[in-house]
Amino acid sequence: MGISLKEFSKRRKNLIEQMGGSSIAILPAAPVKSRNRDVDYIFRQSSDFHYLTGFPEPDAVLVLIPGREHGESVLFCKERDIEKELWDGVITGPERAPEMYGVDDAFPIGDIDDILPGMIEGTEKVFYSMGLDAQFDSRLMEWINVIRSKVRSGAHPPGEFVALEHFLHDMRLFKSAAEIKVMTKAAEVSAEAHKRAMQKCLPGQYEYQLEAEMTHTFMDAGSRSAAYPSIVGGGDNGCILHYIENNAKLKDGDLVLIDAGCELDCYASDITRTFPVNGRFSAEQRALYQTVLNAQKAALAEVKPGNHWNHPHEAAVRAIVEGLVEHGLLKGDVDTLIEEESYKPFYMHRTGHWLGMDVHDVGEYKVGGEWRVLEPGMALTVEPGLYVAPNNEEVESRWRGIGIRIEDDVVVTKSGHQILSEGAPKEIEDIEALMNHRA
Repeated sequence: MGISLKEFSKRRKNLIEQMGGSSIAILPAAPVKSRNRDVDYIFRQSSDFHYLTGFPEPDAVLVLIPGREHGESVLFCKERDIEKELWDGVITGPERAPEMYGVDDAFPIGDIDDILPGMIEGTEKVFYSMGLDAQFDSRLMEWINVIRSKVRSGAHPPGEFVALEHFLHDMRLFKSAAEIKVMTKAAEVSAEAHKRAMQKCLPGQYEYQLEAEMTHTFMDAGSRSAAYPSIVGGGDNGCILHYIENNAKLKDGDLVLIDAGCELDCYASDITRTFPVNGRFSAEQRALYQTVLNAQKAALAEVKPGNHWNHPHEAAVRAIVEGLVEHGLLKGDVDTLIEEESYKPFYMHRTGHWLGMDVHDVGEYKVGGEWRVLEPGMALTVEPGLYVAPNNEEVESRWRGIGIRIEDDVVVTKSGHQILSEGAPKEIEDIEALMNHRA
């Protein structure tokens, strides 16, 4: 499992080819972030940095120089320190980095001020993502100014900054076979976690107890963390899109919405399932749930090469409006209701997003002002929902407080799409059958 050194090398070479001659790309690793006082958050590498290196340590900088005689990929990283390693773990060090991570050359990060300006000098373009790390932005400008100060001595500073993410994020949008394999595993683990939560759920439990069941499954399968803060919303809380308190008691007769997925080898999964706390959907819950499921199926049917990004959303909106009209929550002509966006109080978000190393992954949704056409290798979520706010007095009270979302992880294939998260039950009969044979 995971990405090979060969693939990391191929990614760097691909980027270097797009950069062209007389250029340099500079990419810092993620910094360590303080949680409070003497405690740091568990380190998670920058997705862009990991994508090009697989290198898991902070205090590092990747430099790509097309045509460099001694190797085009250079890594600056921490030197080994036996005493420090006793406290914080083994450090790779520049001596071992080329062999372990496939870069051409490596230097101590402490020498970067002496070495990197000389690498920048003489290039025409600097590929860099400005604005993501203010401290590193400042250091880069200091190096550029050092070169500028020596112009009278013949130094040649670069004349152009180019957004590195413009090229790099388009590469990341298209997943390789190895990436899809990792994402499939992450989705399978998360699907098992959702099944476990369904089987363990009982009235009177707290939302965080279901979150604990999810986390147990993630870590038991080798995932060290969730890909994002897990959402476990029972009853009215299921109508709050980004609810993460997860501290309320689950009530008999309510639904519970769980939006949670693990991260595996820096790749995210993102699954949402909604189910009845007591294992049986009420008539109203069943009606709206089936509407959302119909919307998801309609959206999934539109995930195929040649369709554009908005096709799945358009299909989901139509199915949801049809369901709302059928059940009396909206009144009027379906086409008119869609045109007037009358569904927005019940369905206010998009039907999906790109998925990859980031849960809301990189990649443009529009190109040249037009929705992007779907192509094989793109990964996305498909996640329609319905949320009847508890204070919505425009509808009968029996519908209020019902929040439903159904989300799957999907990859576009040559012939259509592949659902990575299909192991998590979503048909009403399958959910009830699983919950009534609880572990």
